[in-house]
Amino acid sequence: MKRPLGAQISHMLKDRGVDVIFGIPGVHNQEMYRGIEEAGIIHVLARHEQGAGFMADGYARASGKPGVAYVITGPGLCNIMTPMGQAYSDSVSMLVLSSCLDETAARKGQLHQMKDQEGAAATVCDWSHTAHTAQAAYGLIERAFEEFETQRPRPKHIQVPIAQLEADAEPAPFPNQPALTLKAKEPDIGSVLSLLNISQRPLFILGGGAKSNLWRQVLTQIGAACLTTYAGRGMVRAGYALDYGAGLARPGSADVIASADLVVAVGTELAEVDLWRADLGHTANLVRVDIDPSVLADPQRAAIKLQMDAESFAYALWEATEAASPKTGWSAEEVAATRARWHAETDAERPGIIPVADALRDAMPTDTMIFSDMTQFAYVAKEVWEMHRPYHWHHPYGFGTLGYALPAGIGGAVARPGQPTAVIIGDYGLHYTLPELGVAVELGLPLPIILWDNGKLKEIEDSMTRAQIAPNAVIARNPDFCKLAEAFGAHAVAPKELTQMQAAVQAAFAADGPTLIYLTPDIL
Repeated sequence: MKRPLGAQISHMLKDRGVDVIFGIPGVHNQEMYRGIEEAGIIHVLARHEQGAGFMADGYARASGKPGVAYVITGPGLCNIMTPMGQAYSDSVSMLVLSSCLDETAARKGQLHQMKDQEGAAATVCDWSHTAHTAQAAYGLIERAFEEFETQRPRPKHIQVPIAQLEADAEPAPFPNQPALTLKAKEPDIGSVLSLLNISQRPLFILGGGAKSNLWRQVLTQIGAACLTTYAGRGMVRAGYALDYGAGLARPGSADVIASADLVVAVGTELAEVDLWRADLGHTANLVRVDIDPSVLADPQRAAIKLQMDAESFAYALWEATEAASPKTGWSAEEVAATRARWHAETDAERPGIIPVADALRDAMPTDTMIFSDMTQFAYVAKEVWEMHRPYHWHHPYGFGTLGYALPAGIGGAVARPGQPTAVIIGDYGLHYTLPELGVAVELGLPLPIILWDNGKLKEIEDSMTRAQIAPNAVIARNPDFCKLAEAFGAHAVAPKELTQMQAAVQAAFAADGPTLIYLTPDIL
């Protein structure tokens, strides 16, 4: 049956597996809300479009499905651009649908008017287009979902003029058959196998795009050591004897990499935020495996470049090496000694955090999904916290925005009902998106929110000091966070010792709503 296009869009999204939409309604996009309940989609009302975007991001990371957000013209779109930039840098599938004005060149002074809304959004996402007809809207949505499945995940933006949202339209077509993607076979990786056959010290570097459940078996069969990016933590699961952990950003990792006689980097950009140096440090052949051709053309100049998905590459490796006898020049002792040295370096750089992180880890179920913010506590924990499974620690790695963790954690908890989700955030980061706490209360999410309050922008203060700049503008007056949380209707506790913290965390997972767990460095 014919309905206004705004309603038809919700029905189309439902047909493509969308169960939840995050957003805020307004007079310009209200037609998009006409069909949400009718289509059987849950809508989560954010307190700010930035929060809606981070919730969609967290939902996508936790569920493996695209996160969808509805926003209004102008300020709504501008407010969600920071989450779009974060999703772009971290390869997250997000679809942002907004309204837009019907005419901007000949008419001025309209509500929410921008000079170039489509162009503004294009600066922080994969693509941004205007759908001037119903068929164009359907085609763009279909394209977005097809690309989410077959290409590197990136956020997309589609805007629809208000008059088009209000106009009656025929229903959207049924979903297309998804494209079949070619999978790697043993002959496709023959060049890599040839190098592995003569290698004594192969080293794998696994990034967030190295999606496969086979890496532990593959590395064991080959006798390879491994390093992971922060986003790749958990790919080989905790306890693999030749795992150097998430130490890629440690300066000493360059020496480890230089000692390898073959380096295979899978699903990683080897970007600045992965290495914090210009060069990887390899002296042997480098193999790059990635779905994104732009990654393969980077300055690291790999000897062999394979454009393929990591899962089929890992499977082909597993099949080809299943009967192999590992002949490795690595030893568990040298790996353990290096990891111990890096652990001590981490503790020396930001003293006092590791014991708290260790106690917090021990208090959480191993399947807890964690969303962390730009805070020193997270910087330390990402290096020393062993992960038992991949994609269970999410952080604003690339764009590095403050305020990410709370709304993203809400989105992640919505995606995983009945499963443990936790937030780690700093005092300044919480200022950015604190109102979203009300969303967690409304939804009754049993969400532990671990707040690390060192009373300042400590990382910036330390950086200024190292640069011989007198620390300036790094301290803000904080509220009583516990009373503030209680004012929202959340639980709050301020443990004074580590055992109290552990008990508070365990109770928070069973609570009838979110719990703010207030920590300061004095807890030691």
